[in-house]
Amino acid sequence: MKFDLLLYAVTDRAWTGTKTLADQIEEALKAGVTMVQLREKELAADAFLEEAKLVKRITDAYGVPLIIDDHVAVALACDAAGVHIGQDDMDVAAVRRLLGPDKIIGVTAKTVAQAQLAEQQGADYLGVGAVFGSATKPDAKSITLEQLQAITAAVTIPAVAIGGISQDNILRLRGRGVAGVAVVSGIFAAGDISKAVSILKKRARLVVQERKKVLSIAGSDCSGGAGIQADLKTMLAMGTYGMSVITALTAQNTTGVAGIFNVAPEFVARQLDCVFTDIVPDAVKIGMVSQKEIIQVIAEKLRQYQAQNIVLDPVMVSTSKSRLMEADAMEVFVQELLPLATVLTPNIPEAEVLSGMTITSESDMEQAAGRIGETCRGAVLVKGGHLTGAANDVLYQNGQSTWFCGARIETVNTHGTGCTLSSAIACGLAEGKSIADSVRAAKFYLSEALLAGLNLGKGNGPLDHGVQMDVLSVII
Repeated sequence: MKFDLLLYAVTDRAWTGTKTLADQIEEALKAGVTMVQLREKELAADAFLEEAKLVKRITDAYGVPLIIDDHVAVALACDAAGVHIGQDDMDVAAVRRLLGPDKIIGVTAKTVAQAQLAEQQGADYLGVGAVFGSATKPDAKSITLEQLQAITAAVTIPAVAIGGISQDNILRLRGRGVAGVAVVSGIFAAGDISKAVSILKKRARLVVQERKKVLSIAGSDCSGGAGIQADLKTMLAMGTYGMSVITALTAQNTTGVAGIFNVAPEFVARQLDCVFTDIVPDAVKIGMVSQKEIIQVIAEKLRQYQAQNIVLDPVMVSTSKSRLMEADAMEVFVQELLPLATVLTPNIPEAEVLSGMTITSESDMEQAAGRIGETCRGAVLVKGGHLTGAANDVLYQNGQSTWFCGARIETVNTHGTGCTLSSAIACGLAEGKSIADSVRAAKFYLSEALLAGLNLGKGNGPLDHGVQMDVLSVII
């Protein structure tokens, strides 16, 4: 049986007040809990069975599995989806013989050894806690978040954290490998169960999502609108963990680039070693690489560490028309980095250099993308922002062209648009999206950041990279 542990409601009649437990359960189901465990420590078996039959009718109506705590006989009699057992209850193998192969069996585990034994005996999921103490089980032994993570890492079956979980502490469970959270008082003691479930479910999604890691290899922009600063802001807004390898320091602002100080190639190599031997990126974005020696080092290290999902933004000239790549670096760039790219993202001036042709129309864009695509193994996204009219981009991949159309946003504040788009594409690839879907999501984010209307500086100002974070703050 398929089941979703994201928000697992465990009942307790201590807070029913003027409502019945069945009323509370239905309210929680309407709001979106994904599994319900009926837990009754005081009811006689007959009364428990009658209640279980009633609750089963409600959970069935919402297509949500009902799990019975401890009582295998009650689970069988009401045809519940399964049971949850503790360490002092019947062993998993015996429960499986009684329930058959299709029912769900959950097991409480507080140690790695208990978790591994439960998995070996055929458990379908684990309940691990108490992670923050327990209002419903004061004698429950607490475990640390490190112990929780050790348990989830030691087994292949999913685990839910349980014990004192509330809206205030649930996000502390992020990165611990759980498939969901089991909540008791945080749901059933809430004055507004529907609101509590809605908030808990949104935060539970953040808990179970694996934070993808994205590396920016680029120059620094001290004014914050482009380069690694733009990249890291974009990665944060897109929900990924950003890292940076700095290739150059630039003295620049919205009016232009006053100077470039290249980082020594051996120090670029040392940065790359530190990243790839510790926090391995799920995607890599490459921006400003101005010297051939730096390009050679980057290509060598990317091959050494077998980097995946590489988005290459061929930064040659800044928005303010300043040259950012040395003349003798171009040949090495084409020979060493282009073949490694999953996606190449040139604007029209860059595409003209790489394709050797003049681009004055969308037809030219498509032809140039095809020419460039012959020299690299990956896809080519030629950006149409430099043409008049709509802001349409073309993606050339596997001999096919796909257009991404968008209205032109009238603004002079476009500093860092290329950095932002390429970083957002890398975030999509890190999350497992296709190239086309990554481009589509990145283009939407870029448009929103431009539409936000941030107006800073005396020249081509930056975009508002925090636009997605503003949305996220409302959701949370």
